[in-house]
Amino acid sequence: MSRRTERLFYEEQTFRQRRMLLLLAVPPSVLLLLAIWQVVLGHPWGKHPMSNASLIGWTIFLWLVYIRLVLVRLVTELSPSELLVSMRGLWRRRRISVNDIKSVEVVTFDPVRDFGGYGIRTTRQGTAYIAGGNDGVRLELTSGATVLIGSERSKELAEAITRQLGN
Repeated sequence: MSRRTERLFYEEQTFRQRRMLLLLAVPPSVLLLLAIWQVVLGHPWGKHPMSNASLIGWTIFLWLVYIRLVLVRLVTELSPSELLVSMRGLWRRRRISVNDIKSVEVVTFDPVRDFGGYGIRTTRQGTAYIAGGNDGVRLELTSGATVLIGSERSKELAEAITRQLGN
C-alpha cells in the first residue's frame, strides 16, 4: 500500500520567456518549410538533398523536442521531512532534507545578472532553480551549499520551511 505524504507547500511554475519560446521554434519551423518545399512541392533542397523520409523524420523529431521543452515546469513541493525541487519534463529532481536546511531567506535577484538566466544554474553563489520572475527563497544548507528556489509565492514558501525547521 502506498501512503501519500502530506504536502505543506506546492507550487508549479511555467517558463514564461516568450522570446525563448520563439527562438526554440525557429529550427523546427525552418525544417518544416524545407520539408514542404521538397516533399510537397517537389523541389529538392541543395546539391545533395536529404531523402524525403529523412527530412520528414528530422522535422518530426525537432517538433517533438520543441514540445517537450515548452512543457517543462518548475515544481516546488514541501513535505514534513523534505523539500523537493524538480524540473518536471526533464527528469531533474533535487531532494533536500528539512534537517539539512540551516537558514531560510526571502530574496530578490536578477536571474540573468546573478545566475546567467533561467532553468537550473550553478554558479559561485550556489545552485539556482528559476522559472521566471525575480523573487525566491535562498536556503543555506548544513553542508555549506546555497540553493536558491525561484518562486511566485516566496514568502509563503519561506514561512512553510521555517515552520518545519521549528518542529
